[in-house]
Amino acid sequence: MLRALQQFFDKRIAPLASSARASTESEHRLRLATAALFIETERADFRVTDAERRKLETAVRDTLELDDEETRELIALAEQEVDASVELFQFTRLIDQAFTPEQKVHLVERLWRVALADAQVDSLEEHLVRKIANLLHVSHRDYIAAKRRARMTARS
Repeated sequence: MLRALQQFFDKRIAPLASSARASTESEHRLRLATAALFIETERADFRVTDAERRKLETAVRDTLELDDEETRELIALAEQEVDASVELFQFTRLIDQAFTPEQKVHLVERLWRVALADAQVDSLEEHLVRKIANLLHVSHRDYIAAKRRARMTARS
């Protein structure tokens, strides 16, 4: 799986400059971790609807600024990573260290959009998004504001 991940980033995302190798590897892990959190949210209630899947793809594509093919490849790799993982911390730690506070709040809002995609928020989804927000050190006020914005978007 690591070989597939490396090939994906070498082919699709990595910059041409070889001197940026360490930065590129860090960026790979960060993108994978971000996609993994979206997948965890999608799967939280043990039901994956078409609407949730579309929201997940949109969230990954828009958050990471990928094209459609890159998005599909990254999601496939992230699903493998999620299936092999036993905790959220390995994903949130990377994001917490790399994202600005504003980026973290924006990520939480997009997680809410995925959770709200099927028009039903299960208590497991709510718990998961709250847990992720806590691990990212997003304040309760920002968490609630992100949730409200996501709900407003879902209604329109």
